[in-house]
Formats: sequence, C-alpha cells, structure tokens
Amino acid sequence: MIREISKDQVLDRIRFENPWWIEGKIESDYNEMPRRLYFELFKPLVKEREIRRAVVLMGPRRVGKTVMLYHMVQELIETGANPKKIIFITIENPIYNNISLEQLFNYSKEATGLTDKSDWYMIFDEIQYCRDWEVHLKSLVDSYRKDKFIVSGSAAAALKFASNESGAGRFTDFLLPPLTFNEYISLKDLDRLIKPIQLKWNDKQTAFYSTSHLNELNRHFLDYINFGGYPEVILSEKIQANPGRYIRQDIVDKVILRDLPSLYGISDTRELYSLFTTIAYNSAGEFSLETLSKQSQVPKNTLKKYIEYLEAAFLIKQVKRIDQNGKRFKRDNFFKIYLTNPSLRSALFTPITSTDEMIGNMVETAIFAQWMHRDWFTPYYSRWSNGEVDMVGLSDNTLKPIWALEIKWSDRYFEKPKGLKSLIKFCQENNIKTPIVTSISKEGEVEFAGVHFQFLPSSAYAYTVGKNTLDKKINK
Repeated sequence: MIREISKDQVLDRIRFENPWWIEGKIESDYNEMPRRLYFELFKPLVKEREIRRAVVLMGPRRVGKTVMLYHMVQELIETGANPKKIIFITIENPIYNNISLEQLFNYSKEATGLTDKSDWYMIFDEIQYCRDWEVHLKSLVDSYRKDKFIVSGSAAAALKFASNESGAGRFTDFLLPPLTFNEYISLKDLDRLIKPIQLKWNDKQTAFYSTSHLNELNRHFLDYINFGGYPEVILSEKIQANPGRYIRQDIVDKVILRDLPSLYGISDTRELYSLFTTIAYNSAGEFSLETLSKQSQVPKNTLKKYIEYLEAAFLIKQVKRIDQNGKRFKRDNFFKIYLTNPSLRSALFTPITSTDEMIGNMVETAIFAQWMHRDWFTPYYSRWSNGEVDMVGLSDNTLKPIWALEIKWSDRYFEKPKGLKSLIKFCQENNIKTPIVTSISKEGEVEFAGVHFQFLPSSAYAYTVGKNTLDKKINK
C-alpha cells in the first residue's frame, strides 16, 4: 500500500527548515562562513520592495548560492525583519513533490502560526526541481503584491531561458559566478598582502593593485588556480587533498552527466564528457571545429550545440578572434576556449605547479576568468599569420583596438622586451601606447620601440581585474 504524505508532515518539514523562527538567527555553520563580496550586490535586490519583482539567483554548482541565501536571512533579521516572516524551502526535497509553489507558500505561512497577510520573504532554493516554476512564480508575483519572492537554482542555462521567456518585467536575474581572485583573498582574510598603486594606462590614471609580499601572493595565486573557484574548497584542506573527488564528482559530473542531458535531451553523455575534458586539458588554446572534433572524437555537426550547452552551464567561455588591425573575420573558423575557472582542470587531471608546462595556459585561464565577470564587456584575442596578442579591448564606438594585454608567466621580457614582437607590431599598427604585460615577479615601466610597457605580476593583475570589476558593479 502506498502511503500519501500528510499535510502535517509537510508543515513539520517546513518548520524544520526554518530554525530562525524559534532561535532568531541562522545556524552557526552558515553564520561562521564568510560572506562573498557579491553579497553586497545581491542584498539590495532582495530588500527592494518598491519594484514588484522576484529575484532569481542562478549560477553553477557549489559557488555558494545556498549559503548566500542563509546570509540574506541573517541580514534581514539583523535589519529588523520578523524572523517568522522569512520562509526558506528547499524544493528538491521529495516531500514537496507535486505541491505547487503557491500551496507551499500558504502551507509555510500556516506553519508559522502568524495571521499576517503581507510583507513576507519567501525563498525557494533549487527551484529547477519544480516543473514550470517560472509560470508559477510569475503568478505569485502578480497575486501577492506586498510579498518578496527569491528563488535559486544551479541549472543556470535553463533558469536564464525560462526567466527571459516567462518572467519579463517580473523577475530580476542575478548570476553568482565562481570566485574571483580578490574574493579568494578576501575569504582567506589575506588583504594584508595587497597594496593599491596608480598606473597611467590607456591615457589615464587607473587603480591597480600590487603587493609587498610577492612570494606569498604568488603561492596563493597558484592555490587559486588549483582550488580557487569554490568557497567550500578554499576553506577546507581536507577537500584540497582530494579536489578531484569533490569538484569532479559533485560539480563536473553532475552537470555534464545529469543536468545538461536532462535539460537538453542529450542522449550520448560520453560525447559531451569527452568534449569537456578535451577543452579543460587545453584551456586557453586555439581551436577550430575540425581540430576540436578530431581531438574529442565528437562529430562536427554536434560540436556547436555542445559548446553552447557548456557555455550556458557556465563551465566554459568562447573568445572570438580578430586580426592584427582589430577586424573581425567573416567566418569564425578559429576561436579560443577557456574554463570559467581554472580549478576545473586541476580536478579533472592533477593540480599543477609553478613550473608545470601548462602553467602559462592556466595563468591565462585564471586571468580570463576575472574578465568573464564583466558582463558589459567582451574581450577578444588577436592572431594573424605570424603573431598573436592574448587579449584586446575594442572601442564601443569605433570598434578599433584601444588596449592590449600580453599574459606571461616569465620575467625575461622585462629585461628583453624585444622578444614581445607580436605585441609591439600590434601596438604600433593600432596606436596603442601603453600595453600591459604580466610576469612572475617583475613590476614597472619599460620603453622599447616607441611602446611604453607596463609590467605587473600575473597574481597582482588578476587581483586588480577582479577587484575593479566588483567595485564597478557595486558602485553602479
């Protein structure tokens, strides 16, 4: 005989998930975890009540979405909200199967024992487990005008699509990406390593950051490359001792073998996994559809589709190519692909050292990972018959190159800038006066062939990009 779950069982479960109704605070395990810097961007969206919108918190697995929601609960309590009017439900719990969002909302209010009819905060975690969630959420927003609804989910691609399709004017999307290097430094309480400097770059004084403890910062930068994309990993030596088990099984495998196939009807998960591992091993490399098909053993006609899926899941980022004059090619036959955070490669294979043959690619991947947080900007790389520049910024108005970056894990170009032939040629042809070149430890200005190079250690530059990105977002 099949027993049905009773209403009382559901109410008991809801009470269990919301201990702050009695204790007035979140559990100590969550309270002790440091808040991500992105919390300062997320907080005002939740507190905003003038504009009637639900907040959709999305992002890859294990970047800290659920922890951020618990931190938000604590923030609301500390700023005067009634703890019993803050409701948290984890949708993936089987006890909630076949119960609509509205019914769960009503059950939750009943479970508190309060009779108030408005000013509730309703949080649904892992919303992707609710069929047609976007339709139900839009109905809640329209029906309960004085309540605030917040949902989260790991299937970022599907959430974004559903939000755009059904939630126009009703949902505010918030993407929580993997950690930036400056967030890593913040969470590890290492701000003492950082000092601000001013550099003249792109014809203006710009905030950059450096360090007086370079060996220590570089050591942490290497740890960031190997383990740094996920808060739980950087704070646990036990997980770092076996990152493959944690990151590969809990993040990569679940996304590639479960999330993406269920969302997009992928039948051959071996092909998708083969493609991803090929990309991960060669992150920062240039590909064509032909070479990628040959290396991964995935047919060309399905490659584009799979790349789109992996980008939508925020595992990879495709970067487009321009020529030495900054012009786009009519056909995107060649492109680079980067992991969205370098620790994915370390988990699939092995952690790298500072002298590993792939260290250059992974430093480049780590720096690109900082730029990927800039949703208002698209970087390019330049490649022509006998030269390449790692990253180029184009003017929004003229579409011409206005700055250039060469990423190196070497100090030799500081003493011998003549070796930067491709960068020199690109800067001369496009009138770029102050390109940046990263290094292991060299910092300073070098003049050569009419080009004024700014050298900065790769670790300091990665911190700078992440820091300035978040500052710009927070101060918008």
